[in-house]
Order: sequence, then C-alpha cells, then structure tokens
Amino acid sequence: MSIDVNNESGTEVDEQAILDIARYALARMRIHPLSELSVIVVDADAMEQLHIQWMDLPGPTDVMSFPMDELRPPTKDDDEPPQGLLGDIVLCPEVAAKQGTEAPTQHSMDEELQLLTVHGVLHLLGYDHEEPDEKAEMFGLQAAIVDGWRAERGLMGPSPAPTVS
Repeated sequence: MSIDVNNESGTEVDEQAILDIARYALARMRIHPLSELSVIVVDADAMEQLHIQWMDLPGPTDVMSFPMDELRPPTKDDDEPPQGLLGDIVLCPEVAAKQGTEAPTQHSMDEELQLLTVHGVLHLLGYDHEEPDEKAEMFGLQAAIVDGWRAERGLMGPSPAPTVS
C-alpha cells in the first residue's frame, strides 16, 4: 500500500498514526495492496478554500475526500480487489481539535484525526451518510475499524464517538 502523508498545516500531528490507521482501514476493507492514497493535512484557511470551491459551503470543515479511480471493496471473499489510485483525503487539525474537545467523549486532536482518516477512506470507497441507513452502515464500519486498530495497538477504551457531520 502506498500512502503519503503530507502535513502542510503548521500544526504538529501524529503522521505515523494517520499512516498506520489508513493502512489498517484499507487492509480491513480488502483494498489491493498496490493501491495508492494521499493524505494532506492543511490549516483552516486552506480547508475553507477547498470547502468553498468543492462544496460551495462556507468555513473550514474537518475532512474532505477526493476519489480518483473509484475503487470499491470486493463484494465476495474470493474476489480479487482491483488496484489503483484511491485519491486524496484532506484533514484539518484545527477543526479536529475543536471537535475532539466538544465530543461527548472528549478526546485529543490526534484521536479525532485518526477517526477522520477512516471516515475519509470510507468516503473514497463509496460510503456515504446522507440517508439514515447509509449513516448507520458507514458509522458502524468506521467505529469497528477504529476500535480494531486501537485494540491491535493496545490502546484502551472504545473509539471516539463520531463527530463528523
């Protein structure tokens, strides 16, 4: 799996954890090991510009995903996953820090960035949360991936509650 993490935000973030959880999520979703992903960490001003340009919405947001080859997880266990360019995930640590402190189960900016990374991966794989059934599926899968990753690393407690809107 080729995953690049590029921190352009000026904020110190745990880049290794972002890389590790992205790799874990992609493996868990059975994405081809030769697929490529880019994660970019930006400041609030850059995120706001992207949010306006691509979503026509004001203000910075927490995470944005830009799919490339529209890869999807295999539907059967014996299917060979396709390889390709997954796309880009853009994260904003300033928004993540605020969301982490405002969440019902307060958590760190880095924990929120880990959650947002998984959220971005799932969006790249075609998951969405516009409809209640889609939201239940996506957020359930997101929690299972974050919890599994945390358990493998020996981190205590369940994953942070989703703060992604």
